[in-house]
Amino acid sequence: MAMENEKKPCLSGRGVTKIFGAGKQETVAVDHVDFDFNEGEIVSIVGESGSGKTTLSKMLLGLISVTEGQVLYQGQPRDIGTNAKKKEYWKNIQPIFQDPFSSYNIFYKIDSVLLDCLNMRGCKNLPYEQKVEMMTEACSFVNLKFAELTNKYPFELSGGQMQRLMIARIFLLKPKILMADEPTSMIDACSRATILDMLLKLRDEINMTVIFITHDIGLAYYISDKVYIMEHGRFVESGPAEDVIINPKDAYTRRLISDVPKIYEKWDLDTVLNK
Repeated sequence: MAMENEKKPCLSGRGVTKIFGAGKQETVAVDHVDFDFNEGEIVSIVGESGSGKTTLSKMLLGLISVTEGQVLYQGQPRDIGTNAKKKEYWKNIQPIFQDPFSSYNIFYKIDSVLLDCLNMRGCKNLPYEQKVEMMTEACSFVNLKFAELTNKYPFELSGGQMQRLMIARIFLLKPKILMADEPTSMIDACSRATILDMLLKLRDEINMTVIFITHDIGLAYYISDKVYIMEHGRFVESGPAEDVIINPKDAYTRRLISDVPKIYEKWDLDTVLNK
């Protein structure tokens, strides 16, 4: 019998597979993976370029189809078979992509970007003054001033500011799941730490599941409750972040750890690698 406060899976997968092409041109990008991402957890999927982690994230977002296996949403088989059902699903799972400069419509000013979020959430008929209060609160949450942004376009901001604006969007939308695909890879080190701390704060604020896609196991260790290590389309190791990274069992995990820059060290790498 489950404990009353035990977290339940928000998004799960059983045998999830993605195959591109056919015959001699067939490529297995994701190979029969199983996973459970629980409510309110920050889960990292860690792997090098080409490991299949971004393909998996696109399947979870519903942007590409699943070749084999099944994705479960809140314990039930996910149904995104119609445009209406897909739009409803997207209200509850939202992405942050690695390139902030390509994440916005270049013709939309910042207030229009944020208003779209409120309308998508079902707040279209609220008085405009109330919407301004909500947008101001969202910008304040990420240390931006809405009053200074209303007549600006996103491309007038720095990369770090644009990623913070993406988090303000998530604050307004309040989805159940955030898919963050390498959200810090194109910004400077100072902004990177700020974004990670804001993701932690956002998770705590709205009890959201965060799926953090990264090649950097140091970042995964910093932010995650649970880690899945991905190589050649398969999970080779998974578990609580500290267990996996402090006591790695797979050679691939150990290699990822050996590549961690000194700046991320929060453990004795010599001890870990030379056990």
